[in-house]
Amino acid sequence: MLSPLHPLTTDIHKPERFTYPFCYEPHPLCLLAAEEVKQEIEHIHPSEGKMFGVLVVEGGFLAAYSGLLEGRNDWSYFVPPVFDAQQPDGYFKTREREISLTTHLSPLISKKMSQDLQLWLFHQYRMLNAKGEEKDLVDIWQDYHSSPRIRRKFPLPPGGTGDCCAPKLLQYAYLHHLKPVCMAEFWWGPSPKTEIRHHGQFYPACSGKCKPVLTWMLQGLNIDPNPEEVGFPHLVPEVVYEDDAIAVINKPAGLLSIPGRTEEYSVATWAQQRWPESLPVHRLDMGTSGILLVAKNQEIYQTLQKQFTDHTVKKKYLAVVEGVPAKEHGIIDLPLLSDPLNRPRQVVDFEHGKRAITEYRVLSPPNLLALWPHTGRTHQLRMHCAHEQGLGCPIKGDELYGTKSDRLYLQAQAISFVHPVTGKRMHFELPQIF
Repeated sequence: MLSPLHPLTTDIHKPERFTYPFCYEPHPLCLLAAEEVKQEIEHIHPSEGKMFGVLVVEGGFLAAYSGLLEGRNDWSYFVPPVFDAQQPDGYFKTREREISLTTHLSPLISKKMSQDLQLWLFHQYRMLNAKGEEKDLVDIWQDYHSSPRIRRKFPLPPGGTGDCCAPKLLQYAYLHHLKPVCMAEFWWGPSPKTEIRHHGQFYPACSGKCKPVLTWMLQGLNIDPNPEEVGFPHLVPEVVYEDDAIAVINKPAGLLSIPGRTEEYSVATWAQQRWPESLPVHRLDMGTSGILLVAKNQEIYQTLQKQFTDHTVKKKYLAVVEGVPAKEHGIIDLPLLSDPLNRPRQVVDFEHGKRAITEYRVLSPPNLLALWPHTGRTHQLRMHCAHEQGLGCPIKGDELYGTKSDRLYLQAQAISFVHPVTGKRMHFELPQIF
């Protein structure tokens, strides 16, 4: 079998630290390696979209794909799986065939046998880290998820854990005493039906399957800091209107609506310094700018919240998108579901998702849209614009569902609601900024 270590002839300097895989810009060495991998992919000509990865090491680079590629896990150009469960006469496949014969006899027994087989499989994935330590997937998962709620809901790793690009690449490097330099992953081919992936675009490692595993495997490496924990500038909102009950503010892009996991400063904390009992009535994504409504006490907050629940609050957004929608006006009706192991990403799910409805109209220029959300789901506008069953035109600068830019080109431009004290219908609109 050919060695999966490939030469990389270049005078590009290597980075000082290894890639933080959950939020990164691909290093030029990774970009160079990825171009060579793409040529190999073209020879294979996969029939479905797939995530591929490159790991630059001292002396060359390694390549990998997630899961199986055209039903195989033994392509010679790429690193092998951490554990090969695909051998026809191996224990896993033999036991799998035995279990398939029991389904008509007792579904409960068959389910228990399948669970036991999956547990056995996870124990076979003995993952290394840069210190030379070894731990199987079950122990890694349970050590990482200390929260009882997560442990109850997900007692074992999801299926396919350990078969993504990054764990395969690092495992091979450690086994063969290769020193990791930098790493990147990119999508090749058509997007899957539920989530959004763009051909040729680089993506961070998944947080659901890979974060627990990579947190273990990266121990011993000098890694870049998490850019999302470095800290954010303390931007100041503009007060558009205020009275004794409410404040209408213009939130700048780059400011959180409420405190995050690693950053306390937000519209909520800023508002409480000015109006001690205040609460934001709704939220905007950190990258979205525009109108945000603040209640100055709990009673006002509950009154306004009821208007949101009753769908009597009307909001208008402006967005610059990549591409031009096929129709000038329409309604997008796509149900959305949060991916519990890959937050904050959303997926389209017609069976379990919550209904999400967005009205849109093409303005001038034709990549400028007016958007009216009729429901208020997380990332609704971003998903409805980006998904192929929506507009198929991601909002410019949407790092999750499109491509990175200088900002997310989404503005909450207008809001209409009933004043909680006077009962008067109020309307506020900001100047267009795009």
